[in-house]
Amino acid sequence: MNNDVVGMWEVSLSDGIYQIEFEHGTTTGKRVIYINKKEVLRRDWMFKLVGKETFPVGCTGTKATINIEALTGLSYEYTLEINGKSFQTFMDNWAKTTKTWLLKLDGADCRIVLEKDTMDVWCNGQKMEITGEFADEGTETHFVVWNHECCIKATSSGKKRNGVVHSLLIDGTKVTDAIK
Repeated sequence: MNNDVVGMWEVSLSDGIYQIEFEHGTTTGKRVIYINKKEVLRRDWMFKLVGKETFPVGCTGTKATINIEALTGLSYEYTLEINGKSFQTFMDNWAKTTKTWLLKLDGADCRIVLEKDTMDVWCNGQKMEITGEFADEGTETHFVVWNHECCIKATSSGKKRNGVVHSLLIDGTKVTDAIK
């Protein structure tokens, strides 16, 4: 990659964390998009220097759009939208609707994500087969990671403001929260 990188964003999705980089050659009209250092879109000799580039991110094909807008003179502003929302709004919403645990399992890094709205569970980019059941104090979502019995328990916090608390247990042991 060269010095034409004008925008860089780190997008957290259920199936992974994606580094998006955008090159914009204002003299050549070149536009190049990289996701995790891999080129996913290239346009050379674009006569119109402003506009949009839309592309999919991740295994679910999440829609991303880079907006290129002219400011004064020959300067430009680059903004990223995810699923039609500004990058910041998307990330704020994602943080509220998911719960993520980062841990070591059998010596390997493991990223487990719960989508609270769908109750889907992802581990290192793979959507897990789950079984859900009602328990005395709430619900339990069971799944297996590398021969380990995993369970996400959803229980009431007892406080209206906090709502439901999600806890991850692996082989019966509670995992301390890594990130909210």
